[in-house]
Amino acid sequence: MRGWTWLVCVALVACRPSSAADDDSGSSEASDSTATESSTTATSGTTTTGSSTTSGSASSTGHADSTGEAAPCNGSPALCERPYDAVVFPGTHNSVAATESGFGAINANQTKPVADQLVDGIRVLLLDVTYDDGETALCHGPCALGSRPHVEVLAEIRTFLADNPREILTIIYQDSVTPEDIAADFEQTDLLDLVYTHQDGPWPTLASMIEADTRLVVTAENSGPPPAWFHRVWDLAWDTPYTFTSLESFSCEHNRGEVEHPLFLLNHWLSTEAGLPDASMAAQANAAEVLLARVAECQRGMGRTPTFIAVDYYEQGDLFEVVQMLNAQP
Repeated sequence: MRGWTWLVCVALVACRPSSAADDDSGSSEASDSTATESSTTATSGTTTTGSSTTSGSASSTGHADSTGEAAPCNGSPALCERPYDAVVFPGTHNSVAATESGFGAINANQTKPVADQLVDGIRVLLLDVTYDDGETALCHGPCALGSRPHVEVLAEIRTFLADNPREILTIIYQDSVTPEDIAADFEQTDLLDLVYTHQDGPWPTLASMIEADTRLVVTAENSGPPPAWFHRVWDLAWDTPYTFTSLESFSCEHNRGEVEHPLFLLNHWLSTEAGLPDASMAAQANAAEVLLARVAECQRGMGRTPTFIAVDYYEQGDLFEVVQMLNAQP
């Protein structure tokens, strides 16, 4: 396990690991220069995260594209032989609750719609699925404050996966509908051929998931299988608390699931004292020095690096740069 000192070295690209890399003092601080010079941009069918690019025209099997270059897995060739549970994935909290999707500022946790989030590099979607006038819908709180049809968002996910055959996505549902109705929506949107089913034992590498074309991991907080691909998330993962109102209150305490589980969800966003999304603090919460300090705390206290980092207003701050740094760790 590498600690805060090592992460700062990676960010600054100016030093190498030293004997102080596992220092548990927690007193190191990084400036805004912790964010790398890389940025996340996208064009249709092509996703660029940092310095790695995934193209819709890339081969979906093997480890080289048509030019003979090493083919990336979720943006990086270095991740191909890494198991799913040893990769860090950037995510969004209440992913569908975006102002550009018609949600009001009072209950919106994001700005951009899901389709844009995926193009920008988000790979984990936290979605609240419920019934709205008898149909499955994605809402946050009362559907009158904002709602999108579940099948509409699933169709966007299907399009993204088709256009980007070397990308793996994860859904974590807060589910208030039956697994049967969710499965029917997956069938309607032709997603059943892309879902991954986890059996007992080690997680597969990203390359093997890509080669099998099972690139969508589906989990839910309340329900579970059947179907076999509809996993109960707390049988596989554990998470931190999620009701933080200040930067100082962030912690790595255990919340749900068992800490022995292979997947770890870091809930990393701030709310107002009234429990509403706090957009004014997103840039500070998502800053590299804050994210890296909290990850280092989790590494020291829990012995774990997060699998999923979920934030509000992901386009503010340094989420993608931090994920890239963490995935650069051996």
